[in-house]
Amino acid sequence: MDKQRLRAFAFILVTFLLGCNEFMVVGILSEIARHLNVSLTQVGYLVTVFAVVYAVSTPIITIFTSKYDRYQTLLVLLGVFLVGNTLSAIAPNYGWMLLSRMIAASVAGAIISLLMAFISAIATEEKRASLVAWVFAGYSIASVFGVPIGTMISIQYSWRDAFMLVSLLTVIAYGGLVWLLPRHVDQVTGSLVAQLKLLRDRRIQIGILLALFTAATMYGYYTYIRPLLTSGLGFSRNSLNVLLFMIGVMSIVSNRWSGHLAKHGGLNRLPKYYVADLIILMLLPEALNNEALGFGALLILTMIVTLLSAPLQVYFLDIAEHDYPQALVLASSLSSIFFNFGITLGSATASVMFDVIGLKDISFGSAIYAVISLSLIIGLNRLINQQSSLIKKRTDH
Repeated sequence: MDKQRLRAFAFILVTFLLGCNEFMVVGILSEIARHLNVSLTQVGYLVTVFAVVYAVSTPIITIFTSKYDRYQTLLVLLGVFLVGNTLSAIAPNYGWMLLSRMIAASVAGAIISLLMAFISAIATEEKRASLVAWVFAGYSIASVFGVPIGTMISIQYSWRDAFMLVSLLTVIAYGGLVWLLPRHVDQVTGSLVAQLKLLRDRRIQIGILLALFTAATMYGYYTYIRPLLTSGLGFSRNSLNVLLFMIGVMSIVSNRWSGHLAKHGGLNRLPKYYVADLIILMLLPEALNNEALGFGALLILTMIVTLLSAPLQVYFLDIAEHDYPQALVLASSLSSIFFNFGITLGSATASVMFDVIGLKDISFGSAIYAVISLSLIIGLNRLINQQSSLIKKRTDH
């Protein structure tokens, strides 16, 4: 196996472990609550706190560490993650567990941003989109395989052993990065003000909103995916693991297709998928009357909504490389930051829709966000085409 493939594997392993650390808790909430002698509600806050700390800390850390060597910064942050995850494994009480989750969450987003910056520096133009898609797929793989594996380890042995396994694999991933990554890559540093200029760019602003409302579109229904499968479609609880596994596999397939789109047309290819997303969301209440039709619709929605990841990430990297090189790492973090904010918005909307109009019509809230997302992708493509035309005219003259 050549060095490029090994690097790709190391990057995917890191994002997989970050995903396991984040998602694994969902499957072992009851065990943690029982062993730490706290309520299930309190343990549930571990998920909320993780998401909030992730979203808030990522831009702060990426901005203030950008002046340091990326190789050393990545290793330091991965070391901090290792400490946080290991503390989760040995936490003697709820306070230590909460602190450990905050430590891990504080660096998780910045680690992904630095991996993206390394991809930009070391991958060829034709390989970059595919590698970006695979790195994002690490999270999807964690949601599919990490959670059930963590749950199984928790049942067979202990929830602490699940975290210890993540720590062990993190040590292996750390060694792999030390061996495989270049010690020095070209990087441009800049002040806080210089980096924040990136956020004043209209292309970036629309892209940020697109990430946010695309996530809100998905989590406007996905937050209630379990009751949709059981109460909505009538599947038994015993079949949930298989159904969720199939949805997870579809998410991985979507990540791979996302990489293909990033290489062949990018954002210009996406509007038709958003149109399809909107139509299916509007028809979902009727589709839920039939098991096969309803589950097929949910699979297609899963396929469509994550297609944005690689094209948008490559787009942000391209803008930063050409116009804001001092803010490359910040640009690498924007997609994941605002996708997380979108998850919060979508989840809140889903809760409101569930209380007001019920489970079967919950997708109408997502449809509103789908309309906004469709408008944003059309507007962004129009802006990109206008700027390309202006550049071409200047070149011709």
